[in-house]
Order: sequence, then structure tokens, then C-alpha cells
Amino acid sequence: MESRIRQTEGGVTAAKGFQAAGVEAGVKYQNRKDMALIYSEAPCKAAATFTANLVKAAPVQWDRQIVDHSPFVQAVVVNSGIANACTGKQGMDVCRAEAECAGKLLHIPAEAVLLGSTGVIGMQMPLDRITAGIGKLAEARSDTLEAGHDAARAIMTTDTVPKEIAVQFELGGKTVTLGGMCKGSGMIHPNMCTMLGFITTDADISGELLQKALSADVPDTFNMVSVDGDTSTNDTLLLLANGRAQNPKITAEGEDYDVFCEALHTVTVYLARKMAGDGEGATALFECRVVGAADKQDARTLARSVICSSLSKAAVFGHDANFGRFLCALGYSGAQFDPENVDLYFQSENGKIHIYSAGCALDYSEEEAARVLSAPEVTVLADIHMGDAEATAWGCDLSYDYVKINADYRS
Repeated sequence: MESRIRQTEGGVTAAKGFQAAGVEAGVKYQNRKDMALIYSEAPCKAAATFTANLVKAAPVQWDRQIVDHSPFVQAVVVNSGIANACTGKQGMDVCRAEAECAGKLLHIPAEAVLLGSTGVIGMQMPLDRITAGIGKLAEARSDTLEAGHDAARAIMTTDTVPKEIAVQFELGGKTVTLGGMCKGSGMIHPNMCTMLGFITTDADISGELLQKALSADVPDTFNMVSVDGDTSTNDTLLLLANGRAQNPKITAEGEDYDVFCEALHTVTVYLARKMAGDGEGATALFECRVVGAADKQDARTLARSVICSSLSKAAVFGHDANFGRFLCALGYSGAQFDPENVDLYFQSENGKIHIYSAGCALDYSEEEAARVLSAPEVTVLADIHMGDAEATAWGCDLSYDYVKINADYRS
């Protein structure tokens, strides 16, 4: 059956009525874009999820207030290089000044401006450079796909590639578009969402259902990603809907809501996988798919345990079919299962190999297993044989470069 969701070009500017920009502001980096803007020509409903870390950056605290209490949102200002985390009252004062500056230049209330920051924790923000950057962003904003791409590049820190996608679908005879971008490469172990993620749509949908769709999606997408086990202070995922598609407004669950959720899931899975595969120093996307679990939570727990294991990650980097590491990670996850009734497989574009069954290693070729594990995307498939639940988690291998990147991060 043909999918109801089709991928199209672009990212956050693909949906009607959205503009973006990315500029060089010199916040911390030199000679690269480091500030981004997303702007909607019409007021938006907003939904969000934020970090579960008790240490929350100033922009996270600002955004939570805006999403909870502001009647609408119309812009997002993001900087890379400095996280504005652990910065006390001065950090919150900077947030207020940023929002007021953007509001004045864009002719919208300061309470309609959301913020995002990523980078070094503990550094104070250079407000003069930030406000000058906002001026450049306001002037440069455009609805072109290239403007969206510029924004996706500007939010990168140690990322090696920008991450963006857009999809289209039909609601009530109207074409609806949903596009997104995210950044994340290190300090990635979301316990709410992604590091910084921004999704825009021209769908007409109530704020309550927008939040419900996002909150329901996150546990099986961004919350199933881990690069290094560290949950950031700045994790923010924002979803803005401006209604410009003029579809019949989604005010209740039903077929239109289901299609919207399917489109949202398509975007978030794509971005989650891209983020995991671009983990600091990574040479491979490391995926664990658990099937046959007793329930959904057990499936999630088992899959996350495998991709979070440093020994499993190192085995993928070394193309080493040391299946005991993967079984060990399943065993200490906290989920209950019978180790004598597990089937374990390795699979990739290079093939699929059955590695373990009925409590014992199978007679497999080490050379063939190494070939399967040497692909740029590697999957460990575990069949638990206890039920019908399944889940997939995404991570990356653990290379020498991870330590080098993080040992030098502040310099």
C-alpha cells in the first residue's frame, strides 16, 4: 500500500508561512554560522518537551514559561557555541533581552519568542554579539529552502552534518507540510527529546492535540537515542503549527489526527537516526531492535540497554562479533526474560547472520559476522520470545575520536 506520507525537499521552511535564517554572529566560533532564526508569518500553536536534567539552562526555563502561558508563539532564536546554562540571574536576563530584541525587530511580543542555546556550559553570553546577530537574522530571513538549510547549519556544534527533513500529506483535500531540523552529536542521552530540535507545520490543529501528538511520539523516537549516556542541560524540542495549510482544523482524535501523528513520527525517526549516526567520533549508526518482548516498556528498556553499553559500542567499532557483550547488556537492563530462549542476530546492508540461540552460540563464520558489522549502519536484533511488543533504539559506535573531541571541547 502506498504510504500516506511523502518526503519532499527542505526543512523548517518547507511548510507555508515559515521563514528562517542562519548567520555568523561570532558568539564563540569564528568564520561559521552560529545563530539561527525560525519565524512564522502567522501566530502559532506551540508544543514542547524539555530536558529531565534537574540542571536546566536559562533558555529551557524561558521556553517552558512561554509554551505554558503565552497565547501564541511566532519566532525561535537559537545560538550555538555557548549553552547559557549554569549562568544564574544573568543568564535569564540575557533570555529576556534576546526575546525583547527579536520581538522589536519582528514586530511581535517578546512573549511570542522562544529561545535555544547549545555549546559550552558555564560561560556567560556576550549580549552585544547576540543582539547584533538577531539584527542580522531579522534582515536575512527568507522562506527559501536554502534559508532553512542555513538555519540547520547554524545550530551545529560538534555535529559534522546538518540534519533536516520535510514531508507532505493530505488532510481534508489540503496539502499539509511538516518539516524539521535538529542538532546533536555529544552529551546525548535524551530523557525527553533531542538536544535541540525544531519542527514546523502549516497544519491547523488545536494546541492540546499538538502537545499530545508530540508527547506520545517522543518515547519511541528521541528518547530511544543515546550517544554517550549524558543527558544535556539544554534539551529542547519545539513543534510550531501556524494553520496556513487551511485544512479542516484537527480538534479531536480521528483519521486526520492519526495521519498527522504518522507524519510527525516519520520526521522524528529520521532526525533521531541522523543524530545517533553523527555521534561524536562515530563511524557507524548502531541500532538495536527488540522483538517478542512481554510489553512495550520492557522492549524499550532492553533496546536502550544494548545501545548504551560501552562494550557493545566498542565491539561495533571493532567489527567484533562478541555477542556476549550484547547479551550481557540485555541481562542487566532490569527487564525480565529467559536467556535460554533468546535469538540474537546481526544485520546490515552486508547481510544477516544468526549468532545465538537456545542458550548457546551458533556455528557462524567470524569473517561473515565481521563483514556484516563493518557496514555504516549496523543492527542487533534480539527476539525475546515472550510476547508481541517491540522497540528500536539508536546509538553509535565508540571510537578513539570520542575521547579526543571531548578532551579538547572547551579549547
